[in-house]
Amino acid sequence: MAKQNVAEQFVDILARAGVRRMYGVVGDSLNPVVDAVRRNAAIDWVHVRHEEVAAFAAGAEAQITGKLTACAGSCGPGNLHLINGLYDAHRSMAPVLALASHIPSSEIGLSYFQATHPERLFEECSHYSEMISNPQQMPRLLQTAIQHAIGQRGVSVVTLPGDVADLPAPDQSFESALVTSRPTIRPGDAEIDRLVEMIDQADKVTLFCGAGTAGAHAEVMEFAGRIKSPVGHALRGKEWIQYDNPFDVGMSGLLGYGAAYEATHECELLILVGTDFPYNAFLPDDVKIAQIDVRPEVIGRRSRLDLAVWGDVRETLRCLIPRVREKTDRRFLDKMLKKHADALEGVVKAYTRKVDKHVPIHPEYVASVLDELADDDAIFTVDTGMNNVWAARYISPNGRRRIIGSFSHGSMANAMPMAIGAQLVDRDRQVVAMAGDGGFTMLMGDFLTLVQQDLPVKLVLFNNSALGMVELEMLVAGLPSYGTTDVNPDFAEVARACGVFGVRVEKPKQLAGALKDAFRHKGPALVDVVTDPNALSIPPKIKADMVTGFALSASKIVLDGGVGRMLQMARSNIRNVPRP
Repeated sequence: MAKQNVAEQFVDILARAGVRRMYGVVGDSLNPVVDAVRRNAAIDWVHVRHEEVAAFAAGAEAQITGKLTACAGSCGPGNLHLINGLYDAHRSMAPVLALASHIPSSEIGLSYFQATHPERLFEECSHYSEMISNPQQMPRLLQTAIQHAIGQRGVSVVTLPGDVADLPAPDQSFESALVTSRPTIRPGDAEIDRLVEMIDQADKVTLFCGAGTAGAHAEVMEFAGRIKSPVGHALRGKEWIQYDNPFDVGMSGLLGYGAAYEATHECELLILVGTDFPYNAFLPDDVKIAQIDVRPEVIGRRSRLDLAVWGDVRETLRCLIPRVREKTDRRFLDKMLKKHADALEGVVKAYTRKVDKHVPIHPEYVASVLDELADDDAIFTVDTGMNNVWAARYISPNGRRRIIGSFSHGSMANAMPMAIGAQLVDRDRQVVAMAGDGGFTMLMGDFLTLVQQDLPVKLVLFNNSALGMVELEMLVAGLPSYGTTDVNPDFAEVARACGVFGVRVEKPKQLAGALKDAFRHKGPALVDVVTDPNALSIPPKIKADMVTGFALSASKIVLDGGVGRMLQMARSNIRNVPRP
C-alpha cells in the first residue's frame, strides 16, 4: 500500500469526522489537498466562484445538519476571502473546519508572494487557529481542531503550507476516537433551587427565548403553561419557538412586533432562555433577571443578572418543570396576549389597504404570498437588511421549516451562498433564498454555481434598486439618503442568459403565478420582483437620539407594516381569554 502524504491523511480524518463536502476555490498551494479530495470517495469538492461563498455555504450546511463541514482557500488572498463567511459561521455557532493553505514553508516570514499570516488572521473568528509546519504534528493537530469546532460549536482554522501538505505523513500516526456530538449539560442543584425559589415568589414571569431553545419546544411550552408566562423571542429564536405557541407575545429588537417589549418590562421576573440577544437597550433594568444558557461565556454580558444558570435549555427545563409550583393566576399572561393581538391589529391595516393593486409592489405582499406558497418543510435563507424584516414578520415557522441568515454577524450577500450549502444537503428539499438586489449583486458571480452544481434553489429577489435598511438608518438619524441607489439590469434576463429559469414581476397580479412556475421548475430559478423602495414608514415617536447602531432604546413598535399570519395566531391565542 502506497504511503499517505499529509494531504491524504488530512482528508481521511475529515471524512472520519463526518465531513461530506469541502467548499472552495482551487489554487496552487491547495492542489495537494484538492487532489486528495478527488481520490477520496467520501468527500466531494464543491467548486464555487468566491471563497466567501464557500464559507457561507459551509456554515449553512452546518446549521442545517448540526454536523462538521469544511471549506478551503489557497494561500494569501484565497484564504483571506474566507474570513467574512467564517465570522458568520462562528457567531452562528456552526461547526466549520476551514483549511487555509499557505505559501511554501521555507518562505514564511520573508515577504514572499501572497504572504499573509493565516494563523493570526483567523484568531478572532475561530475557537482554534494553528499551523501545521511539520508532518509530525499530524494527525493530532487536525483532531484537536475538529474537537474545538464540534465541542465549542464554531470555527476552527488549520493553516497548511502547500509543500508540507505534499510531504509523507508519519509512519506511525497517532489517531484517536473523535468526538462528533455534544453532551447534555445539567445545572447544579444550587442554581436549580434558587431559580425555583425566584419563580415561585414572582406573580408575573416572562420567558424570552433565543436559538438555544432548538429542540426544546415541548419543554418551553410545558414550562410556560405551568407558570402562566408570556413567551417572547429574539429573531434567531423565531423558528424554534413561535409555532404552536399559545403563549406567544412576539419578538423584541429592531425588527420587533407585538407585545414582547411590554412583556419583558412589565414582569417581575424575566428569564432569558438560550439567547445572546445583543440589544441591551431593549432589555429592562428594573426587574429581576435570570439567564439559562449552555455557553457560560455569554451569561450576563447583555444585562445585569440576579441569577446565572449554566445548562442546556431542555435539560434545565426538565429539572424545573416538576419542581416549580403551578400558578393559577393568568391575569398577566392574558393581559400580554391581548396587548399582542391589539398591536398586530394596529399595524396590519397598513399592509391590507389595496396591497394587491399597489405598484411598485409592496415587499410585505411578496413575503406574504411567498409564505403561503412555499413548502411546509422549506428552508429559507435570508439576506441581511430589509429581507430580515420580511422574514421576521411573514415567514411562518411550523417546526419543519428552517429560517437561517446572518442574524448575528449581519453580513450582506449571505442568502444565495447559504442556499448553496442548504440545497446540497438535500436536493429534493425546497430551498428559497430571499435576497435583496444589493446583497445578490455583491456575490452575483456565484449565481453560476447554482448552474454548475445544478442546484434547484429558488431565488426570490426583492428588487427595490436601493440599500433599503441603510436608507432607513439614515432617515432615523435625520440624514438624507446618499450612496444607496442601485442601477440594476433586468435580473430575469440575466438569469436566462445563464441558463436559469427567470421571470420578472412588476404587478401584484403576476406574483403568485410567477412563484408557482418557479417552484415547479426542476432546476434553479430566479423571480425578479420589482418592489416599492418607499414601503416602510417610521413611527413618529422615534428620534435620532434613540438610535445607537441598531438599538432603538425607546421604541416599542419599530417598523410600521403588516405582520402576515401572525395576527391570526394571536387571535387564536386570545380566543379563551376572559373579556373585561
